[in-house]
Amino acid sequence: MIGTVPPLSIFIIALNEADRIGRTIEAARALSDDIVVVDSGSTDGTQAVAEALGARVIFNAWPGYGQQKRFAEEQCSHDWLLNLDADEVLPPDLVAEIATLFVSGKPPADAYRIRIAEIFPGEKAPHRFAYALAPVRLYRKSWGRYSPSPVHDRVDLRPGTKVGRLKGTIHHFSVRSLGEQMDKLNAYSDAQADDLDARGETLSAFRLVAEFPANFIKAYIGRRHALRGVYGFMTAMNYAFYRYLRAAKHWERRLQRRSSVKDAARADNRRSSDG
Repeated sequence: MIGTVPPLSIFIIALNEADRIGRTIEAARALSDDIVVVDSGSTDGTQAVAEALGARVIFNAWPGYGQQKRFAEEQCSHDWLLNLDADEVLPPDLVAEIATLFVSGKPPADAYRIRIAEIFPGEKAPHRFAYALAPVRLYRKSWGRYSPSPVHDRVDLRPGTKVGRLKGTIHHFSVRSLGEQMDKLNAYSDAQADDLDARGETLSAFRLVAEFPANFIKAYIGRRHALRGVYGFMTAMNYAFYRYLRAAKHWERRLQRRSSVKDAARADNRRSSDG
């Protein structure tokens, strides 16, 4: 059991997460008296579920991943922040570990990396060999802020920030179904193509050929989906197709721009000839 609630704000960005966000908030609310849910227009009752569990729900139209998390940071009351996605759950051991950091009043570091392991449908806990990342998720707002990038989900820390790492693992229930996952990845590939355009980057035509096989191997072998049975194979295929879509949409836009330039040049030539 946790005695005094830590001086910690928890923020979650959400869109149509009524079926999942309740579990996320319930698992975390012993850690905070300030849970903030920034909703970008849910139509499934996400707002009501979050409010019923004591969260403050604030609407903000979707500006992109980094910008939405930056907006959420601004709504938080405490300097210490914990970011969770609506499909992530803190197990009891991690809740206790985070609470222990604040027992003496001040955690020894200014930011903490937390392992996040994906859990596929039918699994109750992370597979022994589940792919996992360990980004900074627990941090002081005065020492770090989310990057404003529309596609890159990371906390940018001030130089000299002392960074620790927690032992516990966030449980990431990322896949409702293969179709829902593909819809999500399709939308994300649009955002990444937009980001490539905004930054003026150009992918080589070779990437159109290489993206699918290279990223299937990356997911199936490198991320150990091969050890997750049939579902591991299917999600590796989805990941590979998503990476191909990112490159294909980028190239489609380039071709469309070239066609527009040629059409404009032909129109100018016709006007010059008519004159």
